[in-house]
Amino acid sequence: MFSIRAKKRRDGFVLDVEIEVSSPGVVALFGRSGCGKTTLANIIAGLLPADEAHIVIDGVALEQNGKSLQAEHRRIGYVFQDARLFPHLDVMGNLRYGEKRANRFVPALQGAPVTPRRELPRITLDVVAPLLGLEPLLSRRVHQLSGGERQRVALGRALLSGPRVLILDEPLASLDAARREEVLPYLEKLRDELAIPMIYVSHQFEEVLRLATHVVLMDKGKVLSQGSLDELSLHPELRAIVGPDAVGAVIHGVVESLDGGTGLANIRVGTNELRIGLRDAKAGAHVRTQLLARDIILATSRPDNLSVRNIMTGTIARIVPDDEDTELVYVDIGGASILSRVTRAASIALGLRAGLQVWALVKSVSIRGHAFVEGPLLKSSLPRA
Repeated sequence: MFSIRAKKRRDGFVLDVEIEVSSPGVVALFGRSGCGKTTLANIIAGLLPADEAHIVIDGVALEQNGKSLQAEHRRIGYVFQDARLFPHLDVMGNLRYGEKRANRFVPALQGAPVTPRRELPRITLDVVAPLLGLEPLLSRRVHQLSGGERQRVALGRALLSGPRVLILDEPLASLDAARREEVLPYLEKLRDELAIPMIYVSHQFEEVLRLATHVVLMDKGKVLSQGSLDELSLHPELRAIVGPDAVGAVIHGVVESLDGGTGLANIRVGTNELRIGLRDAKAGAHVRTQLLARDIILATSRPDNLSVRNIMTGTIARIVPDDEDTELVYVDIGGASILSRVTRAASIALGLRAGLQVWALVKSVSIRGHAFVEGPLLKSSLPRA
């Protein structure tokens, strides 16, 4: 789906990355500010020339063997940190501008090999407006919109341009926490209901946790690691970026049942079950959640008579140093791995070691789950281009 190699030298900074992603979904470029995420996004979009580049998206070569398609011919929908809407147009006018761009002629890169490619969906205003909740806003002027509403209009305009990929460069960075929570569900709907690959630039791990299907961990212009979110959540380099308090395992599960009275869902994770707050989930839904290492308590015998609702059985896979006084204990819970941070003194007192059976405890109130569709889907109601 994505094959990207790019090099760029500028102002004492060197970008040198290689990314390979075989499946559709949301590819998150994650790292500290200044690590090269936006530079790479701009190279992919054709807004910044690379010193060297090989960019193939969905079987279409955008840059290869020294030849490059111009930005306007790449069919990339770009959403910036600021919405960049046309202030002289109302919401409908901004959306119609995107529609006009969908009808433009798109040349192929001369000399590039022909490969099978996915047909681009023809996304219409009738699909975009309800998907992003834009119907009440269509007659409003840009200055009458909140920050979250502007970003939703920018998303709609990008979708209506008929893109083969969406690039979202920290689209929530200029919003306060309340507005971010307003927009994130719409981004999740885009991921789950439209088969349009996305490249999502962020340095906020909460956004990556909710949206990403593939993560590229970047630092100082390099790719430190890349893979699925559950794999990257256990990567040592992640701690240096997110900080020790945000270190934890990302795990996947399936909703088995939901208690409407308490709002707690029973989630099957490996050979264990978790109870977490997830009122809107339905049986069979897939759920992604992060269990923070600081929230996991370990016991060497099964505890009883506790208020803690989640007690999982597992086996210690390995123990690694964390800092001077603590260790990270990797526990296999049967088809998934979790992390627990314990003091070295507690580790010695309990006799923790690889191969030891343990019980992992975590409060339901400490867990935040996010329901999602397993893999991006394209609704059959969308006509083909």
